[in-house]
This record gives sequence, structure tokens and C-alpha cells, in this order.
Amino acid sequence: MRSRALVSVALCLSGCAVGPDYRRPALDTPATYRDSGAKPAAAASAQSLGEARWWEVFQDPVLQQLIRTAIKQNYDLRIAATRVLQAQANLSITRANELPSANLGAGVLSERNPKIASAFPAYSARAGEVDLSVIWNLDFWGKYRRETEAARATLLASEWGQRAVLSSLVSNVATAYFQLREIDLALEIANSTRRSREDSVRLTRVLADHGSASTLDVRQAEQLLYTAAATIADLERQRAQQEDALSVLLGQNPGDIPRGRPLVEQLDLPSVPAGLPSQLLERRPDVREAEENLVAANAEIGAAKADFFPSISLTGTGGVQSYALNQLFKSPAEMWTASAQVTQPIFHGGALRAGLRLAKAEREQMVLTYQQTIQNAFRQVSDSLIALQKGTELTKQQQLLTDAAHDADQLSHVLFEHGGASYLQVLTSETNYFAAQLDLAAAQLNERLALVQLYNALGGGWSP
Repeated sequence: MRSRALVSVALCLSGCAVGPDYRRPALDTPATYRDSGAKPAAAASAQSLGEARWWEVFQDPVLQQLIRTAIKQNYDLRIAATRVLQAQANLSITRANELPSANLGAGVLSERNPKIASAFPAYSARAGEVDLSVIWNLDFWGKYRRETEAARATLLASEWGQRAVLSSLVSNVATAYFQLREIDLALEIANSTRRSREDSVRLTRVLADHGSASTLDVRQAEQLLYTAAATIADLERQRAQQEDALSVLLGQNPGDIPRGRPLVEQLDLPSVPAGLPSQLLERRPDVREAEENLVAANAEIGAAKADFFPSISLTGTGGVQSYALNQLFKSPAEMWTASAQVTQPIFHGGALRAGLRLAKAEREQMVLTYQQTIQNAFRQVSDSLIALQKGTELTKQQQLLTDAAHDADQLSHVLFEHGGASYLQVLTSETNYFAAQLDLAAAQLNERLALVQLYNALGGGWSP
């Protein structure tokens, strides 16, 4: 009866758990993103770019295949997956502490002793034993439940961490691919310029042979030719190294990378809806990961507090034991024991209080980390919106500059052929046009990279 009463009391008290329950900290969330150009009502009605699936944003079939390969083979993502498996196993181990543990044992003893004296004749004995022992550490104060809560939150944090790696991987592959296509475009421009300058060198040499140009003109034309050739060599180096970097993202050895659409045909750049900042907290995997780490740290405070209270364990053993093996499983061989033990911590040299202070300090750290992660998220979105807006304006102006440089280059050649301009003006116009073309390619790249960064900052790219 006493055992039953003790168990009943244990079951009644098992519902309480010391320590604070988790509450999300107060957050200072802006109504809209800075420079988003959207009012709160309009932002709420428009679907955020971050909610789009990555294949809806990156529509180049070759890029899509590269991303799929990276998702399958990238080492960082595979390592993140193993961390999830580790957290799952740790949760199972921790959760097992809430349940009784049982062990089945069996043993056989055979013994013979010689005659020592007439009073101690020789004898032999054989004994057998089979028993089942059960130990249950009652979770009166919720220590094991808090530890399970912490382990479950750690598992969720690892899953969100894996999604954060996936989101970054998608963006990194797209970024590396666009950078590669920009280098390809720059190479096309450089090769076209080199061919044009080869023609200019030949023409200048002919004019110099007939007295219409000087040796200085020839040398200046050759300088422009060699500049284009040097630029090509450097771009070829960049292209090979960029292919190597992209290969590593794909989980492959360095090698060639297939090409799809040209840079200027990558990504439509319409008005991009950012959505509401409050939605960002639920969509960004790094923010969710930071919050789950905070949940785990909060639960650890309860586990640390429970160490101050008595620990109660129930132990029971039952089985059969006999010195005659053929009588082992008969009624007279039955045996059992049952006990209950209460242990109250008295003195641990301040270790328990220090453990509680440690748990509270770790929780405070996780609160600050969570708030910092959110603040950085808002900043990344704001920076990306600014980069996209100003990048679009820069591309437009750079296009006008390139068109003007092209017209000036054409006009300088016409004037030079008719004696209306010096060859120095021709060389200057060619140099300016070549630089303007390369700058335009860089501006087009930066505009697209800004959209990729915005997509990642809004929490896109991890949805299956």
C-alpha cells in the first residue's frame, strides 16, 4: 500500500516543472523596411520575394541543374545534415531519462571446496539466478522534462541551421554562376576589342609607311592592343578560378562548368516586393535557429533549478534463485526486493548555484544573440533593397555612358579618316569605350547580385 501511495504521489507531482516557461522576448520590429518604397498596407498585401521557390526566381535551366547538384553533393550541406542526425540521437538519449530502466540478468555458479578438517568436509555447490531489475528516477521537479525540452529545441535549431546552409548554398551557387557569366561577357568584349585594335594597328602601320602617321601613332595603337591582350589573359585566369570555386560548391573536383543564358538574360528585374518585417522573423532560418537556441537555454535553467531539490528513485528486483538448478523455476526459488530512495543535496561547494548562474548567463547570451540576429536580418534586407535600387539606377546611367562612348569612338574614327581629329583622340575614344563596356558588364552583374542577396536576406531559397 505504501508503495502504491508513493507512486500515486509521484504521478501527481510529475506534472510540475521548476524553471521559467519560454516567452519570446519583446522585439522592436519596424513597420516597413527602409527604402522599400512600400506602405505597410501594400507590403502586407503583396507576397514577399522570400516566399518564392528558388526555381521560380532562377529560371535558367542550367543554373537550376547546378543548384540541384549542389543540394545533393555540397559538403557543407551534408555536414549540416549529420548535425541534425546527432541532435535526433541526443534527443532520444535525453528523453529516455524520463522512463524507467530495466535490466535482465542471469548467472550460474559452480563451486567445489576440498576437505579442510573433519569439521569441514569437502563439498560442492551449483547455483543459478535469473532476475529483472527496474530503476525509475522520478521526475518530481521536471528536470528530465526540461532537459528533453532543451534537446528538442536543439534539434529544431539544427534543422533550421541546415535550412540556413541550404539557403546560403542556393544564393552562393547563383552568385558564383552570375559572376562566371559576367567574366564570359567581359571576355567577349575584350576579344572583340582586341580584334578591332589589331585592325587599327595594321591600318596605322600602313599609314605610317605612306607618311600619313608617325611611329608614335603606331606605338600608341600597339599599346591599346597589348592592353586588350593582357586583359584577356587576366579574365581567362579569373574564369578558370571561378569555375574551380563553383565546382567546389557543387561538391565536385575543379573542372569545366556548363553555360546557360547570357548575363543580360538572367533574372527579370520587376518591382520586387519585400513583405513585412514581422514576417521575416518566421521565414529566415537563421532567426528561427537563434530562437530555438534561446528556447533550449531557457529550459536548461529549469534543469539547473531542479538540482536543488531532492531526487527520488524507485528500485525493484524480482527473479528466481536456487542452489539446485532443476529447482530454479519452482515457487520456493522466487525472490524480490523493492526500495525507494530520497537524496537531498546538502553541500556541493557552491557548484549547484554556480550551475544555475551559468544557465541564466547562457540564456541571456542567447537572448542577445537572438536580438542581434534579427537586427542583422533587418539590416541585410535594407542594404539589399538599397543595392538593388541604386544598382538599377547605376546600370541605366552606365548604359547611357557606354552608348555615348560608342558614338564618340565611331565619330573619332570618321573624323580621323577625314583629317578632322588626331590619332590621339581616336586612341582616347577607344580606351574610354572599352572601359565603359567592362563597367557596364560589372554594373549588370551587381544589379543581379543585389537581387540574389535580397532573396537570401528575405529568407528565400530553403523551401523544398
